[in-house]
Amino acid sequence: MKHLSGRIFAHDLFRYFVASVIALAIDVAVLSVAMRLFNVPMGWAATLGFASGAMVAYALSTRWVFKARSLAAAPLVEFAVFAIIGIVGLGVTQFVLWLGVVKLGLLPELVKLAAAGATFVFNYLARRSLLFVSRSRIIVAGEDLV
Repeated sequence: MKHLSGRIFAHDLFRYFVASVIALAIDVAVLSVAMRLFNVPMGWAATLGFASGAMVAYALSTRWVFKARSLAAAPLVEFAVFAIIGIVGLGVTQFVLWLGVVKLGLLPELVKLAAAGATFVFNYLARRSLLFVSRSRIIVAGEDLV
């Protein structure tokens, strides 16, 4: 049993989940503090939360979650692609917040948590397949790049 738990902890999906929970906690905290303490409009507060969470997620993803990095030699490009993938998730988050808060009258923090599940799956799959794959596994038009 101990061997199995070690394998689960070593798997990048589990580590990505842990990193995502930490990043989400930062995201939701910034959203809440910005709205509740500083009266920042919801859209801007969500964007600030997203940016904060994205920086934490990127740092954890590159240092702890994934072993292979296809763009490690170009960290600015790597972060840009990481962020672009996250921006798609931000669009989903903004829509779900608008729907849940404005139309249904729910608490922003609860709606934010609901949106996190769908964006987690998308972000993991996109980032794992585009950014955190060994260069020897990248294939374009049937030919290996490396």
